[in-house]
Amino acid sequence: MIRPIAIRRKRVLIDIDTQRDYFLADGSACVRNHRRVLMNIRRTLAWARVKNLKVVSTELCRPGKNGDSFCIVGTDGQRKISYSLRNRRVELAADGCTDLHRDTFAHYNQVILNKRCEDPFDEPRAERLMSELKADEFIVIGALAEGAVESTVLGLLQRGKKVTVFIDAVGTHNRRRADVAFRKMKAKGASLVETRDYTGSTHLKSVGICGCKLCRIEEKSRQLKAHVGA
Repeated sequence: MIRPIAIRRKRVLIDIDTQRDYFLADGSACVRNHRRVLMNIRRTLAWARVKNLKVVSTELCRPGKNGDSFCIVGTDGQRKISYSLRNRRVELAADGCTDLHRDTFAHYNQVILNKRCEDPFDEPRAERLMSELKADEFIVIGALAEGAVESTVLGLLQRGKKVTVFIDAVGTHNRRRADVAFRKMKAKGASLVETRDYTGSTHLKSVGICGCKLCRIEEKSRQLKAHVGA
């Protein structure tokens, strides 16, 4: 009988596909309102470090066939955002295997699960890790709300996990579909909260990595408001 992978800490952060193609302005599939979402993702990751939460990350690795245009293996856009990486981490390939060390989290703070498809539970190793992992609460951030986030949250709930989604740290392409996805998650038992409900307030205003036109306009507007209020 396989014993479950246990984590003594109460919470585990599930970081879904925080990759450059999704979250940078020059990415091939950049999400809506990426600046605000990135700010909350960065806030969550900083909070997780302070609280010493273990992190399970997924990373989409598409082969570049059949018209694939984003998160293609080996491209710059497929890489994870730099600050989503912990120093003590291990990356596990999507190779159809299920081998996994029970004491993985005794040696690493972050496990990165490569996947070839949207739903991580379709990958044998990822399915085993997230099914066997025992914790009091799983906190989910990343992208897309109407895609991998929805699949991950519903998969965890089906396995009897307690799931909390930081809705303002989740990216989307289609707002209407995302709203439907969030309602479905809530109906199945997930808690939907804003980042500050857990991490508290912050003075973080930007992530300093995006120079797109929209972000420059927003930054100028913010600076103007700060100047007027000074």
